[in-house]
Amino acid sequence: MATNPSSAVPENWSIDDRCTNCDVARQLAPDLVREHAGRSELVRQPRDEAERGQLRAAAHACPTRSIRPGTGPLDPAGDPFPLALDADVLLLGHNSRLTAGANSYLCRRPTGWVMIDTPRYSEPLAARYAALGPVTDVLLTHRDHATHGREYADRLGARLWIHEGDLDAAPDADRVLRGTEPVEIAPGLVAHPFPGHTRGSVLFVAEQRYCFSGDSLYRSRTTGDVEVHEAVTWYSIEEQAASLGRSLGVLRFEWLLPGHGDRRRMPVEEAERRLRSLAERCRKLRPVPVDFTAVRW
Repeated sequence: MATNPSSAVPENWSIDDRCTNCDVARQLAPDLVREHAGRSELVRQPRDEAERGQLRAAAHACPTRSIRPGTGPLDPAGDPFPLALDADVLLLGHNSRLTAGANSYLCRRPTGWVMIDTPRYSEPLAARYAALGPVTDVLLTHRDHATHGREYADRLGARLWIHEGDLDAAPDADRVLRGTEPVEIAPGLVAHPFPGHTRGSVLFVAEQRYCFSGDSLYRSRTTGDVEVHEAVTWYSIEEQAASLGRSLGVLRFEWLLPGHGDRRRMPVEEAERRLRSLAERCRKLRPVPVDFTAVRW
């Protein structure tokens, strides 16, 4: 049991059984939360303010509100989001149950911000993002993350983007990406169609620096490498391998920023090397039944 030195009230943090194993808590508090029996569990109580801050972030991001301090309702004053990951990228937190608990981001562009996938929708959250400056576009990486796209686009006066392969998930999108060739949708902002996880999966890459990969690529803590979610590939693992093959020598980035799984910053050369290795591994994969318990977080 950990006690806040500024208070005599024990914190008694806990994670309840509503957890859906979306992984967000383990990303934000990796030394305090682990996966066990298909959900997140608390390893121990936080020892200092830095660790309490990690759990507060995890609690505010958790889509099922499963993480609690034990001292009463979660205090809005402790909400750290949007959380700066780099000079031009914010992690939005407040992950939504309706997008499978996916991460979402704001990326600063010369003409304003772009939102990549979305947090849960609420007017206070939308007002918070609007106060940062104009949001010009909401970019959906694929169908699983489309639920709140139209609400945010309308509230923020932004254009909503999706690929034709997943258009039925956002039929009222303002811009529709087509085919499999990369397209520059704004100066320095390139959409890389990446069918595999779904038919209409897309990577969005800003300034050859930030790669917002949706559920197509992620950094696995289990393997220590860049991986695909082969156990939850809804469309085609063979198409995923083809997408990786097309990306070699074309896809360049320093930051891998996925919807699910760990983020990672690395030199461009390392990213290219890891992608080549992943492409080789992915060519050998064959279709398997969808199995969430087999994801190598």
